[in-house]
Amino acid sequence: MGESGVRVADVFDVFERDCPSRSTLGHVTGRWGSLTLSALREDALRFNELRRRVDGVSEKMLSQTLHALERDGLVVRDARPTSPPHVEYRLTELGADTADRLLALIGLVEERMPEVLAAQRAYDAARGTG
Repeated sequence: MGESGVRVADVFDVFERDCPSRSTLGHVTGRWGSLTLSALREDALRFNELRRRVDGVSEKMLSQTLHALERDGLVVRDARPTSPPHVEYRLTELGADTADRLLALIGLVEERMPEVLAAQRAYDAARGTG
């Protein structure tokens, strides 16, 4: 049951085209969203620290990702009025719970990569690619 006493499954269905959970799922499971949440699970980070941790993300994409995750209530932007300004990003309780689940999935994928690579080689060999 949700906070309103309504069963969440009766209200939100990610398989429905207009369900708002679909966009949040995209923010969480997209390449940069999942990596950003997972990196922030380790500790609160400043923008450039986070950018270095999530190797390959552009400044623009990281900024867009952080805005989306903040809007969804997964990340908090903490700006301290210093000179120069000190801004850190950290997970909310919801963000930490989400990151824990993502890290479990990431662990599974990393652990099973030998099988994935073998499947890719077999697939490519069968089609004469790669």
